[in-house]
Amino acid sequence: MNPKYPIYIISKGRYKLRHTSKALEKIGVPYRIVIEPQEFDLYSKVIDIKKILVLPFSNLGQGGIPARNWVWDHSTKEGHERHWIMDDNIRSFFRFNNNLKYYVGDGTVFKIMEDFVERYENVLMAGPNYHTFVDQRNSKIKPFRLNTRVYSCILLDNKTNYRWRGRYNEDTDLSLRILKDGHCTILFNAFLASKMGTMILKGGNTDELYKQKNGFDGRLEMAKSLQKQHPDVCRITKKWNRWQHHVDYSKFKNNKLIRKKDLQIDNKINNYKMKLIKV
Repeated sequence: MNPKYPIYIISKGRYKLRHTSKALEKIGVPYRIVIEPQEFDLYSKVIDIKKILVLPFSNLGQGGIPARNWVWDHSTKEGHERHWIMDDNIRSFFRFNNNLKYYVGDGTVFKIMEDFVERYENVLMAGPNYHTFVDQRNSKIKPFRLNTRVYSCILLDNKTNYRWRGRYNEDTDLSLRILKDGHCTILFNAFLASKMGTMILKGGNTDELYKQKNGFDGRLEMAKSLQKQHPDVCRITKKWNRWQHHVDYSKFKNNKLIRKKDLQIDNKINNYKMKLIKV
């Protein structure tokens, strides 16, 4: 089973790595990778050209923001109600069940997230949590977390007037703007994405925005940028010997899910025909 909505991967300078592309191809999930024109020859040698979308601009020095907004418009013009947008450094996807993390074998998990989101009128942003953020030793983890940030693998509602902005922390910024307007976000713990850490891989924003040189600290600039955008909920802190932003999401605990009026939910458990297979 595959997702209903289109998947876009934004990528730059990582034609040799292609983590997300490889992860989706391994489980047979369709996608399109969005690149800048000067890299078409490089990507087309390793990815089917039918899966490649070429941006009408290049080297703007604004990170992935222009590409993200182009994707939003592209999916809207194609007539989709929503779209998935993914970073290019996701290595694999998992189902978290009975405190164990299982590799997924197809795109069913994306369809499940889509179906759940479509139960509600006011969920504008959703996606899987990071693999590293879900502790298997914690028996109290809920299937999803409401009204928090959604990173790197995101299902977005196309009908809104929101667009990506800024240079840093665009995922957090968009999450916060959606929440401040009274809408909801859903971060799924039942489904996970294993993503490489920020600033580990060459290419992408690592080269364009985060380089550490001449006294410039990319992580500190990221934290400052978000604090400037959202001083009411964000402060700068130091964790693990590096600068980080800290956001207080408790202010959005009163944002409630609004069920669609015509919604009918079967009381039976639906496992979408998923089976556990020993590999």
